Amino acid sequence: MQNLTKIGGYAALGCGLTYVVGLALYLTVLAPLGSGDYHAKIAFAADNHTVLTIWNLTIYVLNAILLAVLVVALWDRFRPASPALAQVTLTFGTIWATQVLAAGMVANVGLKEALSVFSSDPERAANLYQIFLTVENGLGGGNEIAGGVWLLTLSIAGFMTKRVSKGLSILGAVSGVSGLASGIPALSDSLGLIFGLGSIVWFFWAGVALLRMGKEQA
Repeated sequence: MQNLTKIGGYAALGCGLTYVVGLALYLTVLAPLGSGDYHAKIAFAADNHTVLTIWNLTIYVLNAILLAVLVVALWDRFRPASPALAQVTLTFGTIWATQVLAAGMVANVGLKEALSVFSSDPERAANLYQIFLTVENGLGGGNEIAGGVWLLTLSIAGFMTKRVSKGLSILGAVSGVSGLASGIPALSDSLGLIFGLGSIVWFFWAGVALLRMGKEQA
């Protein structure tokens, strides 16, 4: 349990870092992707294929792998106090990690497919890219419902078992509710931002807390 707690702590810090790196790249190098014109998006993607692929691998694939480890570590943390609640957190966490991993696979496969026809048929490439981005966003970027449910169930488990700090549970609850409500179209952008920023803080906080717990168990 000691080793799993420490590993979970490092995984949480890693999740936070993937968010920070991903956000930094999106706001700088990949800022043109914010354009609503898919012809411009695919042209930009063609010129920045490598960095975009690395970005997808970081924010989706690497994040999902680290998230899966963290999900198990937190399940193990709550299990002695409430096996049922721990199982609920494990289930929703696994669903989220799976969706994030799937989004990364769709993102890179879709990008490769769209770019394969870009030089001969830019219009078709733009249409393909729009389709793949829609699927990608549905799985892992367009709303934060799966992540919101997981954070909310973790917070409920934290409040009921007191196996993590009250402050961490409060932050998780706020971020979780924001993630859930991001499914409302009119509020998706603002609440998605709250969820994202809150999650970054939550991951780093959880990581430090788990590493300290690991030392205490040693």
